[in-house]
Amino acid sequence: MSMRANRVAEQMKKELGDIIVRKLKDPRVGFVTVTDVEVTGDLQQATIYITCLGTERERQDTLKGLEKAKGFIRSEIGQRIRLRITPELFFEFDSSAEYGNKIDTLLRQLHESKDQ
Repeated sequence: MSMRANRVAEQMKKELGDIIVRKLKDPRVGFVTVTDVEVTGDLQQATIYITCLGTERERQDTLKGLEKAKGFIRSEIGQRIRLRITPELFFEFDSSAEYGNKIDTLLRQLHESKDQ
């Protein structure tokens, strides 16, 4: 990614967190954290990585709510960040926190079995 794309991604991450928490009124969207934003070099597309609490069904409902509000979120981003073209948004779940918790649990189990 270019330096400009990195700056746009960081600004989008900051603004998306604010938009989702304060502006979005969809009851399907629960507690969402924007963990990362990747923007293509030409600033045409942005992949937004999110995490949220809840069951798998609640997570899918959250994703559906964000997909439904994609146009609103994109227009808010366009107003807040002065770009000629606002990137197209794609939402994905960030599994890195889940993976880290799994590794942590396995390491604890190994440590406990070693002590016994």
